[in-house]
Amino acid sequence: MIKVGFIGTGNMGGAIIRGIIAKYGDNASVTAYDPDKEKLAELQKAGVKAAASEGEVCQSCKYVFLAIKPQMFDSVLPVIAPYVTEENVIVSIAAGITEDYIAKMTIDNVRTVIVMPNTPFLVGEGATALAKGKNTSEKEFGEVIDIFSTGGIAKVVPMDKMKEIIAINGSSPAFIYLFAKGFTDYAESVGIDGRTALELFSQSLIGSAKMLTDSGYSVDELIKMVSSPGGTTLAGLDGLYEGRLTEVVADCCERCTKRACELSK
Repeated sequence: MIKVGFIGTGNMGGAIIRGIIAKYGDNASVTAYDPDKEKLAELQKAGVKAAASEGEVCQSCKYVFLAIKPQMFDSVLPVIAPYVTEENVIVSIAAGITEDYIAKMTIDNVRTVIVMPNTPFLVGEGATALAKGKNTSEKEFGEVIDIFSTGGIAKVVPMDKMKEIIAINGSSPAFIYLFAKGFTDYAESVGIDGRTALELFSQSLIGSAKMLTDSGYSVDELIKMVSSPGGTTLAGLDGLYEGRLTEVVADCCERCTKRACELSK
């Protein structure tokens, strides 16, 4: 039986918990602590054990998920430090939190997995990047990968690239939503129902994503497939090229990574 514990049960923490329960059923024991008793009460209905403190989570569970905001680590890690042992695996899902920082605040040889999930995990379509801490075994790392696979795909990334990956999967949903807003705003400006436009554009995103992953064609080949000579797509692409879209995206990613470095602990 896998024993997992959560400190923090917000949107992401709650989604991961529900994914574990759905996949493992009676083969998983889930314990959680959250100062918000209402959140805990809802999870208890699904079979989650409510812990009285953060330390109790560490004492009763091998895998301890820190599903809290980055700014909370300074206060939470000293609280759990007396309870963390070499048997625990600390799983952080917060941007900028490093294994060295967790070790500094707990024990030198702490076992860690550093994770960057994204919000589509909430609907079972997440894209999660994970890096194995130096003291964590391959078996332990594999079990954490399996847990995050319950809500989408999970991919291994080198530890020294966990800041750069944030722009690619962690923050990118917000960038995509802003891109979508541009299209739906245009639709409404020319008299097309906004909801209809959103559904058509969203399905286009889904279909385009499947073409990227499943068609076997490269990105450049896929662009060419849509672009008839002298047609509407090329006219639109000219505007994106003139606006240097790919350079704008690169700048966006660099800004995201810079902020992750500033937040790094």
